[in-house]
Amino acid sequence: MQSIRNIAIIAHVDHGKTTLVDKIIHYSKLFRENQEFNDLILDNNDLERERGITILSKNVSVRYKDVKINIIDTPGHADFGGEVERVLKMADGVCLLVDAFEGPMPQTRFVLSKAISLGLKVIVVVNKVDKENCRPEEVQENVFDLMFNLGATEDQLDFPTLFGSGKGGWMSTDYRNKTEDISPLLDAIIESVPPAPQPEGIPQMQITSLDFSQFTGRIAIGRVFQGTLKEGASMGLCKSDGSVKRVRIKELQVFEGLGRAKVSEVVAGDICAITGLEDFEIGDTVTDFDNPQPLERIAVDEPTMSMLFTINNSPFFGKEGKFVTSRHLRDRLYKEIEKNLALRVQPTDSEDRFLVFGRGILHLSVLIETMRREGYELQVGQPQVLYKDVDGVRHEPIELMVVDVPEATAGKVIELATQRKGELTIMEPKGDVQHLEFNIPSRGLIGLRSDVLTATFGEAVMTHRFRAYEPFKGPIPGRINGSIISKGTGVATAYTIDKLQDRGRFFIDAGEEIYEGMVVGEHNRNNDIVVNLQEAKKLTNMRASGSDDSVRIIPKVNFSLEDSMEYIQKDEYLEITPKSMRMRKIHLNENDRKRAESKGAFADA
Repeated sequence: MQSIRNIAIIAHVDHGKTTLVDKIIHYSKLFRENQEFNDLILDNNDLERERGITILSKNVSVRYKDVKINIIDTPGHADFGGEVERVLKMADGVCLLVDAFEGPMPQTRFVLSKAISLGLKVIVVVNKVDKENCRPEEVQENVFDLMFNLGATEDQLDFPTLFGSGKGGWMSTDYRNKTEDISPLLDAIIESVPPAPQPEGIPQMQITSLDFSQFTGRIAIGRVFQGTLKEGASMGLCKSDGSVKRVRIKELQVFEGLGRAKVSEVVAGDICAITGLEDFEIGDTVTDFDNPQPLERIAVDEPTMSMLFTINNSPFFGKEGKFVTSRHLRDRLYKEIEKNLALRVQPTDSEDRFLVFGRGILHLSVLIETMRREGYELQVGQPQVLYKDVDGVRHEPIELMVVDVPEATAGKVIELATQRKGELTIMEPKGDVQHLEFNIPSRGLIGLRSDVLTATFGEAVMTHRFRAYEPFKGPIPGRINGSIISKGTGVATAYTIDKLQDRGRFFIDAGEEIYEGMVVGEHNRNNDIVVNLQEAKKLTNMRASGSDDSVRIIPKVNFSLEDSMEYIQKDEYLEITPKSMRMRKIHLNENDRKRAESKGAFADA
């Protein structure tokens, strides 16, 4: 029987996980020498490449010294913790990647705590030791302290450490001795990570991931924990409600290199893909039908934020998207929760409105961005945090926020965070930047990132992760400025935008199509104003000296999707189509607004 090692690569965002996996793939010669390939091979999703982050976990296998190593690349962001919690169940060890300058970060703590609680063996890789101001030995000590604080066992604390550069393609046990390749890391994996146990008995395979093929339908992916699975065998599928359904394995595949290879049987310890199963969910166990032995289901942390999703009913609906009806929206959201474990969808009293619960703004924005690229049109409301009642006391989610910022602007960041009920717990110099740590309500984070980046001239590095539920911290001031709202529908003219520039900043350009009730800018004051942007300049056959000066318009403010989600008020929607994002009032004109206020409609908007 072949020896198998199952290892997950975990790290904070942008510490070099996917780049390291690239080097392992190249070292194992999975490509022909004349074959072309891009960097970040496993980040094959457009969104992942654009944002430079891993969103979906991936599997790849390499062979080294007659040992098969199954490598699982995991997301680093806590918003995608549902992915991390699933895939760590497939691993026997983890490779913890830490930046040699930044050291352990909030997300490092999050993914590491999950690995330690599962009892996995840890290999520490201090990456990017070729960077300026790096401090590899200090970072190694920080990782030890972190693991000790997380309750690691003595065996876990006796971890091997490797130093190197994923980008440079080398690893070594001593950062002062640069090697030629990454073989020391592969040697450490074989020596330190225990071989995958291969117990005999009744087959047990837990579904932890899924794939889809237009030829074979849904494909179940997971690890075989016990026994042997055979092609064509009749098995039982243990569901979440305790029932067992009879299924047949049509085809078995194991991971070989970057692809999958068809096999007739899979022994315990290996990760495989099964086609032919119907109506399965993540967490189900494939086992014997007559004598079922289900495995414990995957526990996933609860969502902390909700948003209202509804169909696009603006005057411009259906101009750009293919999927615009409530049926399309409902089917797509329920399809997403099949594989996105940390997401919840709850219908409302209206057919075309759904409450979607997620881990944070980034988690929800990735779903929205994916949907708009698939051709969906939709509208979303202001993000809301989820409260809990504990012994009659209202509790809210509190997050640990870490900001690394130049010393000159640290005071501005502290002021912004404390205004939003942030509590400064640590302030210390790290190289030439100040390292700040806060405990801050999740509500306070909404819209904070753009304020911090503005105050620090874009130099702040800000990360956060969910910490715990704590008693409600009191009201937090929201957006102070009101909105500039369009009075009519049509094309905005440069003449009127120029005349109104002293009222605030605009989110549109001259020549853009706008509609009544659309939010076209931010007012200088705290009230909303309605303006007519379609008015053209009166033309006469007389010329007056000095009055025909050219129009000078300040460039419009460009918002990203996350910025827009954080910016909108309670009585506003964000309209999202494949080509556009527009902010608008929920009730587009004065009559609708008065009618809604009389019914109390804003309370749940």
